[in-house]
Amino acid sequence: MATTVSILGCGWLGLPLAEFLVTKGFTVKGSTRHEDKLVRLQQAGIQPFLLNFTPHPQKEQLDAIPDFLRADILIVAIPPGISKHGEEFHPMQILHLSEHLKLSRLNKIIYVSSTSIYPDKGEVTEETDISGEDSNASLRRAEEILCGLHRKPTILRCGGLMGYDRVPGRYFIGRIDLPTGNVPVNFVHRDDVIGIIYEVIRQEKWGELYNVVAPEHPVRKDIYLSNARDFGWQAPTFQEGNTPAYKLVNSDKVVTALGYRFIYPNPLTFKYDLPPTGNA
Repeated sequence: MATTVSILGCGWLGLPLAEFLVTKGFTVKGSTRHEDKLVRLQQAGIQPFLLNFTPHPQKEQLDAIPDFLRADILIVAIPPGISKHGEEFHPMQILHLSEHLKLSRLNKIIYVSSTSIYPDKGEVTEETDISGEDSNASLRRAEEILCGLHRKPTILRCGGLMGYDRVPGRYFIGRIDLPTGNVPVNFVHRDDVIGIIYEVIRQEKWGELYNVVAPEHPVRKDIYLSNARDFGWQAPTFQEGNTPAYKLVNSDKVVTALGYRFIYPNPLTFKYDLPPTGNA
């Protein structure tokens, strides 16, 4: 019998992940907040669900949640939206989700978290203390809620998700005197995130914590200038002098524990799908 995977959040990461898992023979259920996207999911071989945690689930969608959670594996891939909704919104989403998980038999969970949970204090690993005020309290609380279910959540703390139409330099075209030119990046290509999620499932690595970041960390200046050259954009300029505080995320564990070999180990060689001379 095919393994059933439910993906909460078929967005920029969740949809291609769902499509990939379908090609691997999984039965995939996928949720979206947008009714006009349901047909697209169905056409991709994904059983579609209209679910929107705002932060509570919509009343008219409550009946669909037990069916959505009737699966072997749940992947939570909803962005925390802290800048838009505030720090309490995402933990409340996860809290409401957990109340429904308590009523299900599902005990294998992958939660897509973020390396922004770490403070800007140099090199960080999965062992780094995140209890201080300078860590991301919203993500920390969300992770704690899922771990408190006493199931088997595997947490993936992903770096900045890039690739395809997400080109980091695209957001800094022509900017002047950027202060972070000498700060190393913690980026990861979407294809590698999908590959690592697949390996977690294939190898049954439940109850684990992994940093998911490309192992090489060029500085922002080199990335933005490279993007500007490749796509014909106006290059930004950078301040010289002191480098702001930063974190450098160590992803050795995902290599050693999963045996994963990154498709794109260096953010300077990420694959993008924008036209070479297009406008941002």
